[in-house]
Amino acid sequence: MDIPELTPEQARERLAHGAVLVDVREAHERASGMAEGARGVAKGELQAAPADHLPHRGQEILLICQSGRRSLDAAKALREAGYTQVASVAGGTVAWRQQGLPLVQPVQSAEDRDFFDRYSRHLLLPHVGEAGQRRLQRSRVLLLGAGGLGSPAALYLAAAGVGHLRIADDDRVERSNLQRQVVHTEASIGTLKVDSARERLLALNPGIEVETVAERVSSANVDALVEGVDVVLDGSDNFPLRYLLNDACIKHAKPLVYAAIERFDGQVSVFDAGRHRGVAPCYRCLFPEPPPPEFAPNCAEAGVLGVLPGLAGVMQATEVLKLLLGIGEPLVGRLLRFDALTARFRETRIHPDPGCPLCAPGRDFPGYIDYAAFCRAG
Repeated sequence: MDIPELTPEQARERLAHGAVLVDVREAHERASGMAEGARGVAKGELQAAPADHLPHRGQEILLICQSGRRSLDAAKALREAGYTQVASVAGGTVAWRQQGLPLVQPVQSAEDRDFFDRYSRHLLLPHVGEAGQRRLQRSRVLLLGAGGLGSPAALYLAAAGVGHLRIADDDRVERSNLQRQVVHTEASIGTLKVDSARERLLALNPGIEVETVAERVSSANVDALVEGVDVVLDGSDNFPLRYLLNDACIKHAKPLVYAAIERFDGQVSVFDAGRHRGVAPCYRCLFPEPPPPEFAPNCAEAGVLGVLPGLAGVMQATEVLKLLLGIGEPLVGRLLRFDALTARFRETRIHPDPGCPLCAPGRDFPGYIDYAAFCRAG
């Protein structure tokens, strides 16, 4: 069926003579400005129950969207529903704006204006949208470490609108950190890393909550740290803490987003055995025993290219967002390795170990151990 298309000037004239103008864009799109005189009803809502939003079927109805395509589709649906005088505004709000016709801002709270403006690019993504962004807003993430990995991950999770970040780290900022720990600045040297990170993250996004825990993570406090969060991000730099986090995440059924870096090499994975026993592996399935200390030097001993933890940390943040939104394919059962010198990536499959002492199906949690002694023995 042919739907009449009006120019913005024609639509404005018809509006003055009693036509009803409906903006069928989503709320976050209308937040940037609506044609004066239009009422906002999202296309899906309008098509689902037109009688709830429109006058009688003989009334002249004009539909407008961003560029004219959705309004034309909605007009066809209304015609099929029995509305006889329906037209679409060609070029949509873009053309309305270009022709200098008046726009108005919908009535919104300051909080909603910030939300729709700040996350506008997320809201355009079908995989996120307003529902997904609200879900991020309600999410809670634990970041273990505010160093090389935790710094970029925290910045991007804060920018993405994850509502509550709990950061645990007992270190203070040193000048040697600034080459890679980008959440800190020269002015924060000597301060606690968690305090420095909190200040920078809230400056980036004051609408989130940043909880700081200036403590060394141990078997005594790990349960409290993991309690109530949706995802755990491992930004640690030592094997005892990695094994402890793995065991705690299995105990509490939390997904663990892992990364490790050395010199020019890095690796990232997601361990989700706590929620998917026998299907997803845990860290112990990959490393049943820690390597001898001489084969696993830390950054202070071996050095690290400053951008490398940025790459790994951003990949960790990506995995966290995918887990929170329930989209894509998280790196569960896959270890992604990358070499910064050759710009090569390699993926290795990781299978759950049926004899794993922590995550094997039906196995009770054995309790925490002396992780430092375990790693020394390895």
